[in-house]
Amino acid sequence: MTQSRSDGPLLSVPLAGGKDTLSNPDTTNRKNLFLLIQLRWLAVAGQVLTILVTQYWLQIPLPLAEMGAVVAFLVGLNIFSLFVLRGPGAITNTQLFIALIFDMAALTTQLYMSGGASNPFVSLYLLQITLGAALLTPRSTWALVVAASACFIFLTFYYQPIDIPHHGGSDLFALHIRGMFICFILAAGLIVIFMTRINRNLRERDAYLADLRQRSAEEDHIVRMGLLASGAAHELGTPLSTIAVILSDWRQMRTFKRNRELAGDVAEMQAQIERCKHIVSGILMSSGQARGEGTIRTTVRGFLDDLVNEWRSSRQAPRLDYHNDFRPDEQMVSDLALKQVIFNVLDNAQEASPDWIGVTAERRDEKLVLSVNDLGPGFDKDILAALGQPYMSSKGRPGGGLGLFLVFNVVRKLGGDISARNTQPGARVTLSLPLAALTEGGDDEA
Repeated sequence: MTQSRSDGPLLSVPLAGGKDTLSNPDTTNRKNLFLLIQLRWLAVAGQVLTILVTQYWLQIPLPLAEMGAVVAFLVGLNIFSLFVLRGPGAITNTQLFIALIFDMAALTTQLYMSGGASNPFVSLYLLQITLGAALLTPRSTWALVVAASACFIFLTFYYQPIDIPHHGGSDLFALHIRGMFICFILAAGLIVIFMTRINRNLRERDAYLADLRQRSAEEDHIVRMGLLASGAAHELGTPLSTIAVILSDWRQMRTFKRNRELAGDVAEMQAQIERCKHIVSGILMSSGQARGEGTIRTTVRGFLDDLVNEWRSSRQAPRLDYHNDFRPDEQMVSDLALKQVIFNVLDNAQEASPDWIGVTAERRDEKLVLSVNDLGPGFDKDILAALGQPYMSSKGRPGGGLGLFLVFNVVRKLGGDISARNTQPGARVTLSLPLAALTEGGDDEA
């Protein structure tokens, strides 16, 4: 007895990994068991009060020792249920069903010793059936209905009569009506209170399942994008190699050797072609198609330092203030996907703020916290509210918004979270990543 950018609010997005803030089926069952425990405490208090009032106010003698033993049994059952609730095992439908059966057995025993089916509190069986209908599977609920019906039939024929000190029929009827009224108020109040809370638990479970479906759809979208990117990388490899050969031949021609400006342009084109080839190789490596690439062991500080230096050298970077305050350092496995995620955030910051970017890395407890600041116009409120959704972008070009969508999903896979907010001036994007996801396997032999 469950980005244009403008000033906007802070947006913090909790992602998967560790404890999920949403409810899952086991969490819902735990909440429902906790509700049953609370209801049982109320039942214990109500039974004690009813026994005392009946015995000493109405002067109706009751078997106090036997009825007190039933109350003690309910107290012990609640203490045991609390241990089960705090244990590591999952709470199942069977456990909830057994808990309601024990409550029904206790109610039956109390009714047996206080008049049987003639006791007005016999209608409390309906409260237990109502709770069962909300908490249990249909089969278990019908089993509970059969059990309650059997108990009612049993109490009709077998019970201990009580000695009522009223001899007039009207007095007995009035006493019975008062008991029925008290039982009605008690059952109605408990049904409203606990059914409301149970429905809230079920809504949280439905929200959790909806979130799982959304994540599944997003991951399917990412898989399709990965297949397209892998295919495009294969197709781009040949023309890029051809262009690289042609540019190399041009640099050997006298016309380009004599003209320093043309030679510089060709050299810049070659550098950009090499960058494109590096990107293509990265895509193929991410899809598992690169050969001869061993696992790269590094440290968190070294990974971030190399990443920032590489980004600086491959972009016409603005002034970049970089502070690596991550201490103490940790071993980690170099993660190409994480590298591309941070590159994407830096590229977005550079596009919004061509003159200055600030990057800070620090350690907070067991997390790497990376903050990227810019002096741009800030996130638009609509973009900020839907940050991380695909195709949500103010850039006005096809496919815009996919970068941050991929950032969110990669960080979510690592068990981290992202927050974005507007500052005065500019904006800040903060990535928080658990070190356990970054350093896993970092200490193994290469």
